[in-house]
Amino acid sequence: MCNGRSYAYEELAGYGYVVSDAVDKFGDTLGGLGSSLHLEQGAWEKRPNGSYSGILWALPDRGWNTEGTLNFNPRVHKFSITFTPQSDATVESPSGPNLYFNYLDTIKFSGPDGTPCTGLDGDATGHLSFPGFPDLPVATYTGDGFGGEGPGGKIIPVDSEGLYVNDDGTFWVSDEYGPYIYLFAADGKMLAAISPPAAILPMRNGTISFSADSPPRYVDNGEGNDVIPGDPDSGRFEGLTGSADGKSLYVLLQAATVQEGGLDKHTQRYTRFLKYDVSDRLSPVYAGEWFVPLPQYNDPTAKPSKNPKIAAQSEVLALDNGQFFILSRDSGAGHGQDESLSLYRQIDVFDISAATDVKTAGDYDCAECAVASADGVLGEDIVAATYCGFLDFNVNLQLNRFGLQNGGDQDQYLLNEKWESLGMVPVDPKAPDGEFFVFSLSDNDFITQGGFMNSGALPYSHASGFNLDNQALVFKIRIS
Repeated sequence: MCNGRSYAYEELAGYGYVVSDAVDKFGDTLGGLGSSLHLEQGAWEKRPNGSYSGILWALPDRGWNTEGTLNFNPRVHKFSITFTPQSDATVESPSGPNLYFNYLDTIKFSGPDGTPCTGLDGDATGHLSFPGFPDLPVATYTGDGFGGEGPGGKIIPVDSEGLYVNDDGTFWVSDEYGPYIYLFAADGKMLAAISPPAAILPMRNGTISFSADSPPRYVDNGEGNDVIPGDPDSGRFEGLTGSADGKSLYVLLQAATVQEGGLDKHTQRYTRFLKYDVSDRLSPVYAGEWFVPLPQYNDPTAKPSKNPKIAAQSEVLALDNGQFFILSRDSGAGHGQDESLSLYRQIDVFDISAATDVKTAGDYDCAECAVASADGVLGEDIVAATYCGFLDFNVNLQLNRFGLQNGGDQDQYLLNEKWESLGMVPVDPKAPDGEFFVFSLSDNDFITQGGFMNSGALPYSHASGFNLDNQALVFKIRIS
């Protein structure tokens, strides 16, 4: 139960994957599909044989960047999917994959002037200006931005983390390090941009600074540190969702802002949740802001002074009942990591109906404002959203029904570390009755031994030696 609403996890109904070395139509590794996803409601249908088909959009982030950022053109992919539920799968007789992806298309992002966007890190200072837009982040690059020859230039950086697709094919994307929200046309050209309130804008040395301290790979193999201090004073966006009618847009910070305890995993609990009225998509209006208390968990390997830790969030999904799903998880555990056992990886629920709207209350959105202390304690005059635990990814009795596991051997059946996307469709598309399938895709950080960037001209092999497939899970739930 969560504030009068009932949520039931019925079963893990499906599993699938896209292989780690798959490429898109431009010759680049698909990689990182799970930063966010969108399921087209109108395309979701049940076939006479009991299987389902649909269209899924998958958002990768800024490209392969574990050795430094590259001039990867941010993009979104489209797949047709086929899903056949396997309710009879058991631990003793597990099912193989029953969710299949067929690649359809890729849309690259470009700025207001049609210049391609980039996955390179933003500059520590400076911006780009376009009529009708707020000042936008800028990345200055040399050569071709991959370490080869070229003219260099200045370009808009986008580290894509959230996706919401409108019914006319335009789509919103949230940028983790802007932190901005961008509206793109169906062909990927930027139409509008939302700059966040001052309390969320990243600041260094008294000025706005969009850098994530992630130098290009071609500069000392990404080891050069050209940003001081390395961490900004505030930031950053991770989850993005919209209302069913497309008139309201919501965005959630990954964890607390820096000034509100965000630099430490045991103080980053109270994160900001913002609403925008996008009835007129070209003129969004800041409409509300609340605080969400992220969940706590105990790490037995950490010192008592560092517990409990906070599970940062990776995605948010608006529900028709006015509440929200949130995907909160630990980090550093899973396939390709030193630790294989994840301690917290859940779809939870939050409700803002009784929470304080700090936009209405006022005086909480200036560059110097902090609603929570640096120790992560929320101000006494602020009521946070109601937070309710719900669906645990890490239940091996469910995972084992598909041959998967949390913890144990480092093999292809171990869940990846990063689960960062949510999408939901009805079990009965013709007569929805409160039963749903919830899809989640993992982000593999483009980790493969047969990778390509720069339209196939730059082959790479990840230093870890791992091949991390883009895993997908489908949960069957009921809401009443």
